[in-house]
Amino acid sequence: MSSIAARLRTLPALTGDLPEVDPFSLSADPATAFVDWLEAAIDVGVPEPHALGVSTVDADGQPRSRVVLLTDVVDGCWRFATDGRSQKALDLMADPRCALTVYWQPLGRQVRIVGRAEQVPEADRRADFLARSPSARASLLAGVPGQPLASVEDMQAQVRRARDRVDREPGLVAEDWQVWAVRAEEVEFWQGVSDRAHMRLLYRWDGVRWDRRLISP
Repeated sequence: MSSIAARLRTLPALTGDLPEVDPFSLSADPATAFVDWLEAAIDVGVPEPHALGVSTVDADGQPRSRVVLLTDVVDGCWRFATDGRSQKALDLMADPRCALTVYWQPLGRQVRIVGRAEQVPEADRRADFLARSPSARASLLAGVPGQPLASVEDMQAQVRRARDRVDREPGLVAEDWQVWAVRAEEVEFWQGVSDRAHMRLLYRWDGVRWDRRLISP
């Protein structure tokens, strides 16, 4: 066993104030059940409860994962935004299949979502961009995601120029800004339990309605 493995084994897990859950008290609609859990996480002060892991696959079948911020849950879809030149946007335009994950550590809860992503209407895209702070909009206008930079100073200069532009044009919307809505085909709610008898409730869309069932931890 390596030194880091030995150290990891000493770390506690499932240390939060873990609530008891009657799985079938959750809504029959997984989006509604998700919002209920999200609001509970917000109410107890979970840090960044809208942090959302997004996993995609590129044209060569290479999976990639990153964390973004959930922006909405509406019409049964989970929404997040990104620059259309980013790797995740390129992946989704080539293959809309994706997976989302959230984890609320203090509650010992996670939700896993599998589905397909589609871009939202133009009005929603523009509204999302303009709802962001001037500093956020400047950062988004400053450069192309993933492109090499010569120095930190170059990056800072790009952001300053972009901020000047935002201040001059407060209604400006980045042409490459995208908002994606993921329509789920499968959603799993996981509630950790200290004795490891974890609760897992799986929803699957059968084309007509949601089927839900408990599955083994």
